[in-house]
Amino acid sequence: MTTPKFGPPEGTKVRKGWAGVGLAFTLIILAWAITSSAGAVGPYPALTPCSVFPDPPTSLSPRAPSLPTEAAWNQDVSKAPRDPRSSAHIAYIDSHGGDHLHPDFGSPRPYGFPYSVVGAGQPKLPIHYTAYGDESDPGPFPVPAKAPVEGGNGSDGDRHVLVVDRSACKLYELYRAFYVAKPRPHWNADSGTEWDLRSAARRPEGWTSADAAGLPIFPGLVRYDEVASGHLEHAIRVTVDSTRSAWVHPASHCAGDTSDPSAPPMGLRLRLKASYGLGRFSGPAKTIAEAMKRYGMIVADNGSNWFFSGSSDRRWDDENLNQLKRIPGSAFEVVKSAAGVHSC
Repeated sequence: MTTPKFGPPEGTKVRKGWAGVGLAFTLIILAWAITSSAGAVGPYPALTPCSVFPDPPTSLSPRAPSLPTEAAWNQDVSKAPRDPRSSAHIAYIDSHGGDHLHPDFGSPRPYGFPYSVVGAGQPKLPIHYTAYGDESDPGPFPVPAKAPVEGGNGSDGDRHVLVVDRSACKLYELYRAFYVAKPRPHWNADSGTEWDLRSAARRPEGWTSADAAGLPIFPGLVRYDEVASGHLEHAIRVTVDSTRSAWVHPASHCAGDTSDPSAPPMGLRLRLKASYGLGRFSGPAKTIAEAMKRYGMIVADNGSNWFFSGSSDRRWDDENLNQLKRIPGSAFEVVKSAAGVHSC
């Protein structure tokens, strides 16, 4: 399940003069067409009264390893022990693709993960599974017919659909999702998961989810409103090019291409080193980098190296986010997990 990449090539500039005006007009029309197909992508309704998974127990030591449950998303791991294989893991990641961070969200609007927030009156639609039904939750799910699809309705990529039901504090996630209106309205999807946001329980062992690691996607997104508040208080979803055929909890599934023990298993937790200076960073980029020191990132899927995930939102400032591209993979270390590695 590799996340498709959208947006203009890095370094693209619109030329001045009449030729530039024509190109600019073309880009505006293209952007309008893309955003029209993607649906609303910010601002989003509040999730109140729901939290996104429970916090770790208050009795947990600040020096505890990364938790093996979904409470790990909200765990401050800034003082957690370093994994003894940290250097080997980082070297492997950097040798298999890009070696600097890249925000996998921003402008234009479809870039990143859109999501829907619904209430108690949202009708539930059947889910017809087309690939991983035996590892999926049966449905029906309260997924609107016009729920925004990752990449837009015309995308041929991963086509994730994310929906938070704030009346029941449930999260619904689909992979490769297509709405079908006739003869009876339903969604076709390769896989789907229903998450109870009030529970820290992980997926059954060996089961996938809408993400290859068997993890939820939504709690790992960098969302605009929380960053704008100056507080990003959870771990962040990240992809790497090559993974080991193994997982570490709270992940429950693998999609690796190697048995090399230096390769990162799904669920590996990474942390920006405390010694890495943030004096050059400002605004949202600094808030995100600070969160990478406190909460880190969790390997959730195969994809472009060091690409980390955020919400589709028209308010992102790409120029500010580009500051994060300065951070090399070598500025990270691996956090020790309370769980052992499960080989596939």
